[in-house]
Amino acid sequence: MYKVHWIIDGIANVNEKNQEDAENVINSKIKKFLSENSDFFDKIGAKAIQGKAYLPGKDEKNDT
Repeated sequence: MYKVHWIIDGIANVNEKNQEDAENVINSKIKKFLSENSDFFDKIGAKAIQGKAYLPGKDEKNDT
């Protein structure tokens, strides 16, 4: 039997008034998606999803 370790990495652009609100918007979307697809995530052994809001740095394009 093989084990497959996978990672999903991405950046969502969110227009909110502060870091906490931006994180909450994405958190709500992820929780809804997970609840609607729980069988899939159980089958692939998903253990964690995490994220942190930040303001883009000077070298990063701000796609707002």
